[in-house]
Amino acid sequence: MEATIALRLPRDAASVPLIRQMFDGTLRSLGVVPQIRDDIELMLSEACTNVVRHAAPSDEYMVTAGVHDDLCVIRVVDTGGGFDPHQVREPKESAESGRGLLIMRALADDVRFTNRRENGAVVSLEKRLRFEAGAAGLSM
Repeated sequence: MEATIALRLPRDAASVPLIRQMFDGTLRSLGVVPQIRDDIELMLSEACTNVVRHAAPSDEYMVTAGVHDDLCVIRVVDTGGGFDPHQVREPKESAESGRGLLIMRALADDVRFTNRRENGAVVSLEKRLRFEAGAAGLSM
């Protein structure tokens, strides 16, 4: 079974719920269990929110999100200034933001950050899927 969504989105806050809802609808229709859908929704939101907040001077970004058998693969690609994930500091316990990379690392089965120097960054997230009994995703 394979299902993929690919969108080029404007780098603004309104794009985050759009891609999140579109992909959640796909996962729901395939019968992915709610806990896994919630994890994927949060990972995707964090990756896209980081682009919106930090990927200047880029005006847009690309998201591909796909299901390949029992694996969800997400790639968020921007053309901003890039970043080094090893240089990102851990947020203070009282901080209200800055936890995006930690959340992605905690929820994903595999996460990779690729810095393309002054040509942006790629965030790749993978998550194993579990399906409801009798789900459409099991029979494809």
